[in-house]
Order: sequence, then structure tokens, then C-alpha cells
Amino acid sequence: MSSTLDHRGPDDAGYFIDQDAGLGHRRLSIIDLEGGKQPIFNEDRSAAIVFNGEIYNYMDLREDLMARGHIFQTRSDTETIIHAYEEYGCAFVERLRGMFAIAIWDRRLRRLVLARDRLGLKPVYYWEGKGAFAFASEIKALLQISQIRREVDPDALDLYLSLRYVPGPRTMFKGILKLQPGHILVLDPAGVHIRRYWDIEIGAETDAGDEECLSGFERLLEESVRLRLMSEVPLGVFLSGGIDSSTILAVMRKAGNGEPPRSFSIGYEAATRGEEESNELPFARQAAHAFDAQHHEYQLNSTEFKDAITKIVWHLDEPLADPSCIPLYFLSKLAREHITVVLSGEGADEILAGYGIYRKMLALEGLNRRFSPLAWLAPKLAPFVPGHRIRNYLRLAGLTLEDRYTGVSRGLLPGTKAGLLTGSDDSLLHDLYASHAKADATSPLDRMLYQDLKIWLPDNLLMKADKMTMATGLELRVPFLDHRLVEFAFTLPQTLKIRHGQGKYLLRRAMARVLPDTILRRPKKGFPVPTEFWLRAELRDLVRDTLLCSGSACRQYFNNPVLEKIIAENEARVAGRHQDVWTLLVFEFWHRIFVREHASPVGVGRMASDRKGEVSHDFRSGHHLLRK
Repeated sequence: MSSTLDHRGPDDAGYFIDQDAGLGHRRLSIIDLEGGKQPIFNEDRSAAIVFNGEIYNYMDLREDLMARGHIFQTRSDTETIIHAYEEYGCAFVERLRGMFAIAIWDRRLRRLVLARDRLGLKPVYYWEGKGAFAFASEIKALLQISQIRREVDPDALDLYLSLRYVPGPRTMFKGILKLQPGHILVLDPAGVHIRRYWDIEIGAETDAGDEECLSGFERLLEESVRLRLMSEVPLGVFLSGGIDSSTILAVMRKAGNGEPPRSFSIGYEAATRGEEESNELPFARQAAHAFDAQHHEYQLNSTEFKDAITKIVWHLDEPLADPSCIPLYFLSKLAREHITVVLSGEGADEILAGYGIYRKMLALEGLNRRFSPLAWLAPKLAPFVPGHRIRNYLRLAGLTLEDRYTGVSRGLLPGTKAGLLTGSDDSLLHDLYASHAKADATSPLDRMLYQDLKIWLPDNLLMKADKMTMATGLELRVPFLDHRLVEFAFTLPQTLKIRHGQGKYLLRRAMARVLPDTILRRPKKGFPVPTEFWLRAELRDLVRDTLLCSGSACRQYFNNPVLEKIIAENEARVAGRHQDVWTLLVFEFWHRIFVREHASPVGVGRMASDRKGEVSHDFRSGHHLLRK
């Protein structure tokens, strides 16, 4: 099990066996390089811990615990956790500020404690069988256990087609579950007990004015970045040239030790209009130049993208149909040649309403309030209106916000999914969002942000970020998702999130005199990948050969005429079909690797990435260095 995860911890391995319990650990050395080997024990060795992540307030906790009589043998944050457990029991987790997946074996009580951080930056998977229980940071470690069957969960497959990822606590494997963010699991002689130890309170809006909110936001953001600069190894920042990552670079520069930050960006070898439109490198260079960063770039082409699919799907563990996983892997690989820890801008959109869908949903909400007949008339007009996107908005206009909103990520449209998957059930998606509904909150925007914080953020955005960075032994830190900053953001009025038709108003205000105007005014692009063009050109044969071959999983699970129609419509440039094709392609590769072939970590995927295509920019000297 441990050897399947050596990419997450290439520096060391540690084990602990105690009668019928065992712990294994792979270490990526960040803090206390010499003394932080795990497992780590308390003073009398009655409790042992293995831990993935970073605790940013561990020095304060350490001082408090030493004052209470605890004796420390190392300088590591890991040892602080085990002493906190010794002092506070299972309430220890509420005192931690950071990202973490924690396992503690208490020898006296014969109990296992698993804890996952509040926002879900670090994953925890588990399986319970007859007389056995297992857990790991990745599913592939659990699959080394012979009792665990490799079966597709049909409900998870339905949700995957709806969202393009599998929401927790499910995984695509029947019987393997995710511990949800902000939860703690205790296994003792009485069985398995799970409780939530943290949640966002929404509806308690601050009465502070704009300037006071701005000051509080700036203070918390700077504090969050400063805490995440804690490291005994080199660190840097992922830089897209958008406002989020450029903000992190700017604050790093301000909070750092005077040395220029290291920044890393990815783009495409632009030979077509689609590749050129996806390129963000000019903006990233501009941001790097503004803050004198040591800037590094990688340019990805369609051949590398295609050859990496198998390897990326293996690292993901379960289907996640976000094509940006692949450039993120190459970006992480580039960064790992220079640093061990990287900061990034994920989370700003989820706490400050950066996505355009929020504004669209609020517009529909306003129309429904002003023109109540619209709720009755719009769905009836929908079948007669050309264009699937307009039809979809008319259908949504007749629904309440709770029935209408199903997150940032859109998978197959309900009609397409119903044709493709026999017995598809849209109530699964509705029930998922209903389980995270806050209908009693006064703000429709906060209700949507809350749902995305609970579903989309941990199971798509952060899952992708963790798996792709850890695939290269790189630790990712996300300042916008410090839980104190998140809690603060949910007290802000809507006008400090969306104003003048733009999201993230407070962030733009904070950065108004810091970032270049061209970056402040840029429309949001996400993490663009020219998949639409590649799937119809260079990867066209790959799509057909993979999805339509006689032994494909897609032919086994899906209605073949609809499958063939989706592929044909993608080749005919029907809008949105490239996303459907990519969703099916990722599922096919996942099924082939994990279910049909029972792949091991050795020899999975052939990488065409041995070439060096890095461009380094030292803006202090003006030199541009190309390594081949």
C-alpha cells in the first residue's frame, strides 16, 4: 500500500505495527528535515500518528502544550498534533489551522482517529469490510487489499455524468468512501463513528462598512500568505496572470524575505487559433515582471497532452473530467525541478463569487421575483426556442433557486444523460444539492457559495490540485482557503462580492493600486485548455479508437446509438459536445486502468514529456534562458 504512494512522499517511509493495527507513511520533508520522520509518538508511546499536510499555527500550539507539561523530541508540526490529541482528545482537531489528513492510533483505547481538514485540501479514503477497516490518501493504496472489489458504483456513475466528477462521500468504486471535509472518524470496539467538527455559518452578515471590511480582508489575506511561507525548502507560486494568482504573488513579494519569488506558468505551442486563445503566458509574464519574479514557463503540445492521459487518470484515482488536470501536472513537474512547496490562487472564486454563473442565477432570481408569470411561462417556451443554451436557461427560469442551482461544473445535459445511461436518475443530483442547502439563509448568493464550498471545491478543484501536485512530490498551499479567511468572507454583504456586474469586488478593490490594470480588468478564463480543438483534430482518431472499439467500457455501460451520436456531433462542431466526449474518454481510461487491467504504479502510461521545454525569465537581468 505504501509503495503505491511513493510519489506523495519520495523522501522517506515509516511503519508502525501494533497487534491488529498498522500505520504506513510516505514523507515529503518540509519542516524539521532531520527529526520529522513518521510515525511519531507521544511521551509514553501510547499513541502514534501519521499525517499529510501542514499545521501553520503549530508553534503557538507547541508553546501552549509545553506549558502544560508536554515534552517534545522534534521540531515538527506532526508531534504537536499527537500532543494536542493527548491533551484535548478528539477535540484537538478544532485547534488546528492548516491542511491535513491525520491518522492516530490510540493503543490504550484501541481506537483509530481519522481527521480531514475543514475545506478538504487533503483527501482521506476509507473502506470497511467484514472484520477489517482500511484508509489511505489515495484509492490505489486501498486497491492493494485483496478483499476490496473493483466495482463501479452506478449512482456515482450517474452523478459523474451530471457533474464531470464524483461528489463525496461516494467514489466511483462501490464500497470505498471519502471522509468529508471538516469531519472526524473514530473507529473503536463499538464501531465507526463520524461527526462534523466544523461548518460555515451563513446569514450572520457584518454591519461593518466597506473600508472596515476591506481592511479586515487585507489583514487576513496577508496573514494567510505569510503563514504559508513557512518552509525549510524552496517555495514558489503558480502564476496564470489572472487576478487570483497575481494577488498571491504580490502578497508573497510583500511578506517575503526580500528575495524575488519564483513563479511558474504553462501555455501551449500555439499553431492554431484555439491554442493561441488558451494561452495566458503574456499575462503571466506581465505579472512576474511587475514583481521581479524569477519566472519559469512550460509550453505544452497536443502530443504530450494525449500521451499523458493514462498517467494522469491513474494519479486521479477516479474519473475527473477536467482537462486542466493535464497542464497542471506538467506545470507541477516543471515547478518540482526548482522548488518543493508552491502557493496558488484557488478558492478566491468560491468565497468571493468570481464565477459568472452566480450572476446569471441571481439575474434569473430577480426576474422571477419581478415577473412571476415567467416562472410558469418560460419552461413552456423552452422547447420552441433554438439553441440548447437558451433553452436550458428558460427551463431553469421556472425553478426555485434550490431546484435550479447544481454547481459551477456542468456535465451532460439531462436529456443527453437520459439517452446515454439507461435508468439515469436526476433525483441523485437534486438530493446531493438539497443535502447541502441553506434555504433559511437570506442571501441567494451565499446559498450557492455554500453548496460549491461543500461539493465542487473539495471534489473537483482541490482534488485535482492535490493529485496533480502530489504526483510530482510537490506540496500545494492555498492561502484563499485559510478557514479564518473563508469564515470572514461569508460575513460580507453581496455588494462586496458582486458589484457593477463583476465578481470578487473586494479583492479587486484591495489590489487596485497593486496589480497592473490589464490584469485587474481581465475577464475570468479559469484554466483554459484547447481541448475543443484537439478533440476534433489531432485527437480525433484517439476518441474513435478508444470509445467505439468493440471492448470499450462505454459500449458496455452506455446506449451505443447515443454514444455514436455524441462523437459524431463533436466532429461536426456542435457546441458543448467536446466536453461530453472528454467526460466519456476519461471514464473509459479510468475503467481500463483500474477495473479491467488492475494497473499497478509501475509502467502506467508512456510519457512524451522527457523533452525540456522550459523558458526561464529573470526579469531583474532581462535574460531569457531556454533549456532544451
